[in-house]
Amino acid sequence: MDRHLALEATLPVDAEAAALVGRVWLPEEDGPAVVAVRGGELFDLTPLAPTVSFLLERPDRLELVREAPARRIGPLADVLANSRFDRRRRETPWLLAPADLQALKAAGVTFVRSMLERVIEERARGDASRAQAIRERLEAAIGGSLRDVRPGSPEAARVKEHLLAEGLWSQYLEVGIGPDAEIFTKGQPMSAVGHGAEVGIHPRSTWNNPEPEVVLVVSSRGEIVGATLGNDVNLRDFEGRSALLLGKAKDNNASCAVGPFIRLIDERFDLDAVRSAELVMEVEGPDGFRLEGRSSMREISRDPTDLVAQLIGPHHRYPDGALLFCGTMFAPTRDRDAPGMGFTHKLGDIVAIRADRLGTLVNRVTTCDRAEPWTFGVGALMRNLAARGLLAGR
Repeated sequence: MDRHLALEATLPVDAEAAALVGRVWLPEEDGPAVVAVRGGELFDLTPLAPTVSFLLERPDRLELVREAPARRIGPLADVLANSRFDRRRRETPWLLAPADLQALKAAGVTFVRSMLERVIEERARGDASRAQAIRERLEAAIGGSLRDVRPGSPEAARVKEHLLAEGLWSQYLEVGIGPDAEIFTKGQPMSAVGHGAEVGIHPRSTWNNPEPEVVLVVSSRGEIVGATLGNDVNLRDFEGRSALLLGKAKDNNASCAVGPFIRLIDERFDLDAVRSAELVMEVEGPDGFRLEGRSSMREISRDPTDLVAQLIGPHHRYPDGALLFCGTMFAPTRDRDAPGMGFTHKLGDIVAIRADRLGTLVNRVTTCDRAEPWTFGVGALMRNLAARGLLAGR
């Protein structure tokens, strides 16, 4: 885990050109600070923008992050060294998830490969031992025919008619190639964990996996103002038993990881850079197991702007903005234990997700009842900022 928390590993390859926003815990304030990364140092923007949400609503956000006079907190390397969950010194700052008041939302079934895995979960009723046989049948019947189908198109409607006739239609195919995307609530504002923290899986889950994703940072006006990385921890057995268990499968303590920083959209990092992002994920297990996976935004079925248009607009508002997980093409099928049982997490797994222009997000797997309890919510944040005199006139 330590190598992923190093300065060079954490930051984007072009960090000197990136406008990076984050949050750290300040022990002397018993609360968080909004920070900018400048030349390997952290600077406190909280007196100018008490929340990340507030900062991202400002038209001059780039100037504030790059140039505004701000108190120096210290070297980022020191804060990273203190951000590992099991080595944290409470008297020294550590990194938090880079979002605060924004809604935590996710788009599901946006890649064909993972879409087929959702169909498999559904047909297997959450039983991993049945997955391989179902996978082989589905791939033989429809695997190649869906990769170039544009969701909501006349061609997609014809494919739906064909699959209905063959008895192969699924609710996951409906949102995968139909006109309406799946947009769901991943977690509550302030509930995400950050770089170096533990992520939680439900203690009753026996079939689960990480989901490496690009996360769009969206203003209240529906503008994509930045991007970051996320791990949309997934319980395949819970959701496979019933799609109505999605909330239990997705929204648990520490089940949403985001970070390490939000990279703002600017002249050096635009939406095409987001569209072309290549994610690499490594899982290192305490049993010596190693797994590498990739997810390419080039293969997403719906453009990021389409996903955001289905998230926010006249039909649905987010006055504090939102983070939107874009989905993943990564759905691990490699056997970890018994043949035919596929992949599932073990406690102590280290999950590292990297994209060259967004940096690296690393977390260790535990169960959601053992992860650090979430106790500092929106109310606590408002009380803390008010006590620090940071809300006057906001």
